[in-house]
Amino acid sequence: MTQASLKVRFAGPLVTFQDGGRPGQMRFGVSASGPMDRLAATAANVALGNEPGATLIEVSMGGLVLECTEGALSVAVTGGDFTVEHGSAAVPCWSILALEQGDSLSIRPGKSGSWAYLALAGEVAAESWLGSSATHSTSGFGGGALSAGQVIEVDEARLREDRHGAIARPDFLPEDRQMRVVLGPQDRHFTAAALAAFRSEPFALTNAFDRMGVRLSGPELPSAGALSIPSEPITRGAVQVAGDGVPTVLLADHQTTGGYPKIATVIGDDIGRLSQLRAGDKLRFAPVEAAQAVRIARETAEARAAYLAAIAVPKGTLSQRLMRANLISGAISGEEAVPD
Repeated sequence: MTQASLKVRFAGPLVTFQDGGRPGQMRFGVSASGPMDRLAATAANVALGNEPGATLIEVSMGGLVLECTEGALSVAVTGGDFTVEHGSAAVPCWSILALEQGDSLSIRPGKSGSWAYLALAGEVAAESWLGSSATHSTSGFGGGALSAGQVIEVDEARLREDRHGAIARPDFLPEDRQMRVVLGPQDRHFTAAALAAFRSEPFALTNAFDRMGVRLSGPELPSAGALSIPSEPITRGAVQVAGDGVPTVLLADHQTTGGYPKIATVIGDDIGRLSQLRAGDKLRFAPVEAAQAVRIARETAEARAAYLAAIAVPKGTLSQRLMRANLISGAISGEEAVPD
């Protein structure tokens, strides 16, 4: 069995093991967890040839530095526009490269984005809880947070030279900061002025931002009725408003029930985009009807499937790539080119 070992030289807060999450457990009070930006995480795994929900590392803006201390393997980096360094060489984010013994890899915040993903070609040894290595940040259940000095073991480590190079970024999601939402289910508890402000005014992310959710600054959203409702199930993307009129968007590690009124829910395809914003970034909410949200979800699912299928195709070995290029006849085969 081929094994590789990666030593954590530095890990900031909220750098954790994640996988596809643990859906189906919310009825027991267990959050699904999983990546903050599900598409970026899936893309890292698929482009590397892993299963879509394989265990990988989610890197926060705290950053991560690894050293390969044993073996060799290929890794993929996706997510926000982070700064990636392979040794002393800068590497574009959204790319696949090799780590060999003695190599270091640094991932830290760049121009934009709050989360990056590091997929490893092999079987990552991470603790599982309820069938998933996804880390729930507040309890620590799952693979857990990474810390300096920790050694990450990768069984069946592989070099995937046929996949090295750039990973195409998805181009089917909006590039603006308009987050589409379906109003409700408790929008009736808010004043007409609050609803108008929610639809038209900008909000900004605050520093109160973690894997559970993010508080927003902007116009207050006073309630016209009770400040509390009977506790009920809530979902990722819900925009709940506390008694102070401040909205919070719930994210990957959100609680499973709550009694604050929810003015709206961000559609699933926009939650990853919202999660990649940083404190101080502004956004606007764009209400859509439920039927329109369903149509968007179906159209985006088709585009996502086509995109993932495309990046899953190996690029080929160096020789195969050169053969596909428009080279002079015989440059690869060794045959002499026939002069004109």
